[in-house]
Amino acid sequence: MNIFRSRMIMTKADINKDNKIWYLISLICFYILRFFFGLFHKELTKKSFDAFMQFVKFGIVGLSNTILSYLIYAGVLYLFENNGWLPKYDYLVASVLAFILSVLWSFFWNSRKVFVVEEGEKRAWFPALIKTYVAYSFTGLFLGNVLLIMWVKGFHISKYIAPLINLVVTIPINFVINKFWAFKTKKPTGKNAQNQN
Repeated sequence: MNIFRSRMIMTKADINKDNKIWYLISLICFYILRFFFGLFHKELTKKSFDAFMQFVKFGIVGLSNTILSYLIYAGVLYLFENNGWLPKYDYLVASVLAFILSVLWSFFWNSRKVFVVEEGEKRAWFPALIKTYVAYSFTGLFLGNVLLIMWVKGFHISKYIAPLINLVVTIPINFVINKFWAFKTKKPTGKNAQNQN
C-alpha cells in the first residue's frame, strides 16, 4: 500500500522542466498547493496538482483572451464613436466582433495547451470548435450582453468598464462548460480499446 500511495503523491521532481517559465509557475503552484493541502493534513496528489494546473493554464489563456477581446472591443467602439456609426448600438457591435475573434483565439490555445487530447483519446476539432462557440455564445453573447445592457443602461456604468465586470460571472462558467462539454474527449471502447493495448 505504501508503494502504491507514494507513487500518487506529488513531489517537486514530478514537475516538468521543459520550459523554464512554466516550470517556475508550476513550482510556485506546487508549494502553494502543498501548503494548503498540509493545512488540512492531506497529501497533494499528482491528480490534484494536474487538475489545478489545468485551471491555471485555462486562466492564462483566459487572460490573453480577455486582453485581446477588450482591445478589439475598445478599438471597434472607439472607431464607431469617432465616426458616429450606430451610436445607440456601437458597444454591442464592438462586443460581437470582439466575441467572434476572441473565441477563435481561445479555442486555438485551449485545444493545444489546456484540454490536450491524451494518447488513445479522440476529439474532432470542428465539433469542438462549434461547441466552443455555443458555450461562449451563452456566456459571452447572451449572458455577457444582458449584463452589459444592465450595467450600461441600468447602472450607468461606463461602456469601457462594464465588460470587465462581466468577467466575474463568465469565467468560471466558461471553464466548466469547456472542460466537461466542448473539449470532452472520447476514450476508445470495445475493439478500439483492445487494439491500442
